[in-house]
Amino acid sequence: MTAPLPPWLEDFRARHDATVIETHISWLLLAGALAWKIKKPISLPFLDYGNAARRRCCCEAELRLNRQFAPDLYLGTEAIGHSDDGEEWAVRMRRFPEAQRLDHVCAHGHLRLDQLSALATTLHRFHTRTAVAGPESPFGEPAQVFAQAIENFTELVTLAPAHADRLAALEAWTRDEYARIRPTLAARKAAGRVRECHGDLHLGNLVLLDDRITPFDCIEFNDSLRWIDVASEIAFTYIDLLDHRRPDLATWLLNEWLTVSGDFEAMKVLRFYAVYRAMVRAKVAGLGGEREGVDAYLRLAGEIASPPPPRLTITFGVSGSGKTTASADLLLADTSATTLRLRSDVERKRLFGLGPLDDSRAVPGGIYTPDSTLRTYAMLHDTAGLLLSAGWSVVVDAAFLRRDERTRFLALASAHGAPMGILACSAPAGELRRRLLARHGDASEATVDVLDRQLRWMEPLDADEQARAVGPA
Repeated sequence: MTAPLPPWLEDFRARHDATVIETHISWLLLAGALAWKIKKPISLPFLDYGNAARRRCCCEAELRLNRQFAPDLYLGTEAIGHSDDGEEWAVRMRRFPEAQRLDHVCAHGHLRLDQLSALATTLHRFHTRTAVAGPESPFGEPAQVFAQAIENFTELVTLAPAHADRLAALEAWTRDEYARIRPTLAARKAAGRVRECHGDLHLGNLVLLDDRITPFDCIEFNDSLRWIDVASEIAFTYIDLLDHRRPDLATWLLNEWLTVSGDFEAMKVLRFYAVYRAMVRAKVAGLGGEREGVDAYLRLAGEIASPPPPRLTITFGVSGSGKTTASADLLLADTSATTLRLRSDVERKRLFGLGPLDDSRAVPGGIYTPDSTLRTYAMLHDTAGLLLSAGWSVVVDAAFLRRDERTRFLALASAHGAPMGILACSAPAGELRRRLLARHGDASEATVDVLDRQLRWMEPLDADEQARAVGPA
């Protein structure tokens, strides 16, 4: 049974005829078009709302931090009554329909790929302008990251003793994985990848406003949970989409984030952070007495920690033949959400400091020279090797019209012990030209003249290559 509200809060509720929603650390009062969030007078190992002055300070921090994401939702702070401890404050917010929260949108099957693409761009832009944890800061240091991960197991052993064997296995994996990625964690801190983030980016803290996904309710009460690697940020949304049984959406979000950020080094540590995030959710479920939730998150953590063996797939086909569509189908068909795509059109532009949709005509000499093509394929080769080494399957979306280009990637797959498939795409010449003339809003800038040149010098697949043909599952 929910405990009665403090007298000062009951008085405020009655005056506004508000509905009360209670969490472990807050009360949320809903009335008409408004909502008020009130901190409970509690202190926990990770949180201090122990006195009225501290609670007001946290209200002001919550307002400041969340206005970065949702300025239209966060209206201000408001004094709402007096307790024995002093004046009590709330964060005043604009109310939104609960059905627009992303956990509900996803559960009803209404979450779209284009919305997740826009979210990836929103998060990347936020992460590039938010503050960086300096070298003197403890945030993001390998020892701190490890301590936070191990703390989950210490608490879960008490909360979920029936899962002792599974917890022991996941803890052993966490220790081994940490030992492997420790240098990468340090390198990412030094490279400025640890920043002041949202910190709690699960689907329940994302809302659909005007058909765009907006983050809200970031962590204000604990700096160490907010100043994190951007890979840890994206890992939370990734595992929550997996928990909602939407590996296609999880894959899409991860790939779109990599497209806009180019942070491929993150994939060396993302699986560690994904397991950490799943364990956090298991701990929260354990604290709430949700045994099924604990079991589900431990099972998810185990699946993330034991991915299928990586494989390499390359596309083959001239411009307009459908390579990007076919490779996207491969991504969305991966039920393990462990496939990443590299697009030559995107990575070629990145080499010249351009975004995926930027017009390359402003670059002196252009970006489609033989030298830039060699550089692009070299970059695709090196990045695919990095991702395969980190245990991710890779689809390389490029023309691969030259046999020597294909042979080099076959050698890469062999070096990593990964099977390689070739996704061959084709269409009638008239359809190819129609597609190129109709194309807009895509990273590719291929013209009909480019297509005509490709058709003249492309080298068809030989019998051995044809035997590697694959298609969407």
